[in-house]
Amino acid sequence: MSAFSPVLRCAGMLVYAMAALLFSSTAFAEKKQEQSQNPETDQRRSGFEFMGASTQAMQLNEALNPGMLWVKDGEVLWGKAAGKSQLSCASCHRDAKVSMRGVAARYPAFDEGLKRPVDLVQRIKLCRTAKQLAEGFRSESQDLLSLEAYVAYQSRGMPIAPPQDSRLKPYIAAGLQRFTQRMGQLDLSCAQCHEERAGLRLGSSLIPQAHPTGYPVYRLEWQGMGSLQRRLRGCMSGVRAEPFAYDSQELAELELYLAIRAKGMITEGIGVRP
Repeated sequence: MSAFSPVLRCAGMLVYAMAALLFSSTAFAEKKQEQSQNPETDQRRSGFEFMGASTQAMQLNEALNPGMLWVKDGEVLWGKAAGKSQLSCASCHRDAKVSMRGVAARYPAFDEGLKRPVDLVQRIKLCRTAKQLAEGFRSESQDLLSLEAYVAYQSRGMPIAPPQDSRLKPYIAAGLQRFTQRMGQLDLSCAQCHEERAGLRLGSSLIPQAHPTGYPVYRLEWQGMGSLQRRLRGCMSGVRAEPFAYDSQELAELELYLAIRAKGMITEGIGVRP
């Protein structure tokens, strides 16, 4: 039996890949026909619209939204001095309700020091080490996610508005390439699921369109908060690909393309997802 196990594993992965792509062709055809009949209608939908009523209610009610616990922690950290500089975020940026209004909706953005785009998480990390002269935050740590959530919350209800910066053009193109590139042992791309088959089902779950409207999000599956980087890496693991490293240029490029793709959609901060 052990001599055949590699063959069985390969066969199992092939079956999994075929199952992932074997959705209702009739439903997909009807969806595309509806789009062609309404070319002027914006067909983009937030992941919020793919959720059940109870999960939607959890996001909308701040008293029920568990992500608000991270927002409250972030508010405390905003005013807390740190590092050799003994500066807080508020020391430079003052009242976040004013200075951070709309900021999360404008990321990723070009960073002068790194000469490439960075997302909001990376910007917070850079401020931590360069301005506060403090030990860097660990990726997906409680404090980092809390500050990200607090800043993102200040842009709630505002449209996603990626920077109009010519320096970002090659990175947007690279992000598009990554979105449409097949990868991993399952040989699937982001676009195959989230554009071609959005609204259909993978097992019992509806496939969303993958718009970054609610990040960071509290996911019931995680029982905690997570960044868009974590979600993208999770998708890559799902197709049996080697995930891009946290804070990598590759992730920033993909996030930038997603922001361009979702331009004008409303930021939800703080999102809840299944």
